[in-house]
Formats: sequence, C-alpha cells, structure tokens
Amino acid sequence: MPEKPYNFWQELKRRKVVRVIIGYLAASYVILELTSIVAEPFGLPSGTIKLVFVLLCIGLVIAIYLSWIYDYTPKGIQKTKPAKVAREKEAVSKPGERKLKVSDVVIAVLLVAVIILVYPKIFKPDRLKQLREKGEVSVAVMPFHNLTRDTLKNFWQILVQDNLITSLTNSEELKVRQTESTITLLQNTDLKNYASITPSVASKISQKLDAGVFIHGSISQIDTIIRLNAKLIDSETEEVFKSFQIDGIQENILKVTDSLSRMIKDYLIISVLEKELSYELQLYLSSSNSSEAVKYFMEGNMAFYKRDYPTSRELFRKALDADTNFVVPLAKLAVAYGNQGMYEDAKKWTIKAYEKRDQMSRLEKLYTEWIHALYFGNLYEELKYMRQVLEIDDQLAGGYYVLGIDYLLLNQYNKAIPEFRRALELYKRWDVKPMWVYNYTTLGEAYHKTGQYRKEKKLYKRAEKDFPGDPLLLNRQAILALSLGKTRAADEYIEEYISVLEENSASEADIASDLGSLYWDAGLFDEAVKYYHQALSLEPENPLILNDFAYLLIDNDLNINQGLELAEKALEFNPDDHDCLDTKGWGLYKQGKYKEALHLLEKSWELKPVYDHDLFLHLEAAKKAVGSQ
Repeated sequence: MPEKPYNFWQELKRRKVVRVIIGYLAASYVILELTSIVAEPFGLPSGTIKLVFVLLCIGLVIAIYLSWIYDYTPKGIQKTKPAKVAREKEAVSKPGERKLKVSDVVIAVLLVAVIILVYPKIFKPDRLKQLREKGEVSVAVMPFHNLTRDTLKNFWQILVQDNLITSLTNSEELKVRQTESTITLLQNTDLKNYASITPSVASKISQKLDAGVFIHGSISQIDTIIRLNAKLIDSETEEVFKSFQIDGIQENILKVTDSLSRMIKDYLIISVLEKELSYELQLYLSSSNSSEAVKYFMEGNMAFYKRDYPTSRELFRKALDADTNFVVPLAKLAVAYGNQGMYEDAKKWTIKAYEKRDQMSRLEKLYTEWIHALYFGNLYEELKYMRQVLEIDDQLAGGYYVLGIDYLLLNQYNKAIPEFRRALELYKRWDVKPMWVYNYTTLGEAYHKTGQYRKEKKLYKRAEKDFPGDPLLLNRQAILALSLGKTRAADEYIEEYISVLEENSASEADIASDLGSLYWDAGLFDEAVKYYHQALSLEPENPLILNDFAYLLIDNDLNINQGLELAEKALEFNPDDHDCLDTKGWGLYKQGKYKEALHLLEKSWELKPVYDHDLFLHLEAAKKAVGSQ
C-alpha cells in the first residue's frame, strides 16, 4: 500500500511557514500603527499609509515563498530538506525537550505589542458617548499648523480655526469654545509659533477650557492645491476619534474650510449625538469669499483686544472694503467707536450691523443684538442677550464681566459680585491673567459697596501680581485704605498714584480732580471738596471738573446752591451735555423745583448717548414729584 501523503498543514509547520506568517503579520500591524502616528508630525504625504500597506502585502508573499524554500538553522540559512528526508531523520533521532528559540521570543513580543495596540480599540469604552451623557459635547479648536512653507499664509492658521468655531457654534447640540478664550491661553504659554502646538499642548489648553474634545490640524500646499488635515481628539486621553482630510484650490480656502467644518459637524452631530442634523441657513462668522478681508478682520480683532481702537477700526474698514458683503466687522466697528466715546459713529455702525443680523451666525447675531441694546436699549436688554450668549459658550470670561458691569450700573452689587468672580475663576483655571485690570477693580468696587472690605483687600493683593503699579488699582487701594482709617497706607498708595499719573503726562488739574474723586468714593467729602477747589483754581473753565464738583455738592447735600452755580457755569461751556443737564436738574429737584427739574431731566434723557441708570432714577423721581403735586 502506498505511503499516505504527508499532511500539508504539518509540512507548513515543518517549514516554519506558519511561524513566519504570524510574526510577519504582527510586525506589519505594529509598523502600520507607528506609521499612522508619525505621518502628520513628520509631514508625510497622505498616501504614505496606503503605500506602506501595499509594500507589506508584497513582502508577505515574498516571506511565505522564502520560508517554504529556506530555513534558518544554527549553521546559518540553508535550503529546507524534502519531507521524506526529514521524516527519516526524525525516525532515527532521539526525542528530547524542545529548546526555546530566539524566534519564539520575537514572535511573543510582537504578539504582546499587537494585543496592547488592539485591546483598547476593541474593548475601549465609548468616550464620546460618555461625554454626551454628561451633557452637551464641548469642543475646542486649535489654530491650524501652516505647512505650506509660506509665512505670508500664517494668517490662514487663525482663519481656518475661526471658521470652524463659527460653523460648529451654529449647532445647538455642541458647546464650542470661542477664539478669544483659546488665543488668550495660547498667548500665555512659551510657544514661539503655532507650529509648536503639539497634541499634548492642545490637550492641556482644551482641559483648561473644560472642553471634552479638541480639533488639531494642519494646512499644506502642492502648487495651487490646498489640503486641510484635521483630527478630532479626546482632551483627556489624547485618543484620536476621527481624522478628516479635504483638498481644494488656494483661492477657495474659505470654501474648503466650510466643507471641512461640515464633515466634522456631521460626524459629531449624527454619529456621536445620534440626532438628525438640523441645518441652519446662516452664514459662518468668516462669511466672506475674500481671504484678504478675513485677514484684515482677524488683525483688527487682535488690535481690538489690545484696546488699540483706532488701529482696529482702520483694519475693520479695510476688511469691509475688500468684501462689502462681510457682515461681521460691522458690529466690531460699532464697539470700537463706542469704547472711545464716539457714540454717533458707534450708533451708525450698530444700525448697519443690525440690519444684516439675519445673515450672521447664531452667536454673532446675539452679539449684534447686545450691541444694539447697548446703544439703543437699556441694561435689562443687554443682560438678556448676554445671558443667551453664555448659554452657547459658558467659558467666555468677557461675557461674565459684561454681566457684572450691567449689574454694577444698576446698583445691584450683590448680583454683580458672582458674575465678576466667575470671570476671574475662569482666568485662574486657565492659569492666565485677566484681559485688563477692570476684572479686579470692578469686583473690588462691588465688594466695597457691600462693605466686604476684607475680601476687597485680598482681591487687590492678587491683582498686584497681574497689574503692578496700575493707576486704577492704586486708586481703589487708596480708597479702601481711607475707608478703613489706615491713613499711612492710603498716603503711600496716593503718592504712588500721583507719580504714575505724572508719568502719563496728566495735568495738575486732572490730578487734583482725580484725588477729589478718590476722597469722594472714600466718603471723605471735606478732602474731596478741597481737591476740587484746587482743580478749579488751575482750570476754572473746565466743564468736566465743574460738573463733577457740582454733582458732588448736590448729590451728597453738601451745598446745593453752590452746586447749581457750578452746574450752570458748566452748561455755559456745554449747553447740550446730558451730564451737565442731569446735574442741574437733580439740583433743582433737591430744591423742590420739580417742574423745572423735570424739564431739564427730560432734555438730558433725550440727549443721552447711551442708557444712564442714575439719570433714569432722577427722571422717575421728578415725574413722581410733579405727579403728586
């Protein structure tokens, strides 16, 4: 009977083909994983992983062929003996224990590596699902890395980031951290440029912003083709949820960005939140087909946050000149004018922005509504719209600051305090100093009005670290010291305060007037009167000093007759100034001349550039008094 054919599977094992296949596949998987990790940081082409996969497939065929023919022995590489010869050799050989070979160790190590890489992907918890169960998914977008080697295109880094933020903000299911918060944190790091934003750095910033995921990406260019790469990454684990890639023409970078944002939005909203995407027919923040216009707008924004309002206005105008349909700079222009007291121009631009609000993103529309309330409405309307802004993104420190200011102007100090504190808490959690000293001094003023002097003092000590020698901080510290009866400490603060004012070229009259206001806030009216007299002796025809002195005398019932004389003199220089009319009207009210007072207060109300709550209270008191007569 012929000998039974040697089992093919046994032959594969004898020739160690199975061992080679297992080892090769394990090594290939590790190589593919490593390639995917290093591809973007090293700027490798997008087809690198596909190329490596194809080469590994070809290599597998070669490895199987060579392992069938050759074998690695202690004597080196030799041709594998035929099956019949091998069986005869096995028959005469003595059985013994199998020795551990180097190849066994290598295969074991590779298998362990594969298990480590595969296990989290198979058995990992659904992190996005976990984030969703905690509430709305929060997203932070980092500036994109410019890989084009053209530094003139560095502004694209923020352009792409800004567009993505605005697009994602339009989705009610998402909470998106705004550009201001992200840039503020980045500016307080040791980064030399945005190319230094690694996933690790981005992860830390994202966690400070309380964002569960962040978007990290790059911009590359081949000839006129632009490629955007983006990764959606877990802020806590730095795990990549999904990668995105899109190509387009250089001139259409904004459209390419819009397409990328839709891809990310669709993934987050449909795949993650398991809801149908509700499409909003609104343009994105950077609603312009002109990259030049967007560049001017972003540069204007940077100047605006530095409080260089003239420069910011110039850049916003250039953005509008480059693209007349670009709606966003309109609202920014309004605020830039208003912050310098140029209310007529501010209102003009507010109206232009308000007329185009339906073309804006959801967040920008609310900002425009808030600006309109600022110049044409009242504090209660401002509060309403800013509350809605914070519902979209509760990590906007500036939004809480605005709420605090509104409550401060309404004399509702207990409501102002938690808003100001919330803003400072965000800056503290981000480990950066606030945008300006007002974040401290306005909270300090609210503490002072409510008699919380100990908290006020502690607050100013913290402020000294961020804004040492700031005149406004020194002013508030002097007021606190005087209120506590600490004359020596107050004198030191006042001396330093005067020195800073002199360095800033303040006139003697302005310094004396400022000291009068300082003592007024401390409740020391005799000293306040002395300094206002000194200021008037230096500049007897200064309407601002005249009016401030008059209001001090009238509002505190120190000398109403003298106050009215000073108010009348101020009106000679500024007959249509609403503040001067309010002061005189309030003085007449104090004298019981209600009808005359009402006439002046109504005129003051008509001339006011923005809502004035103290004037409103004066007017209501006069109306009530006239009505009772």
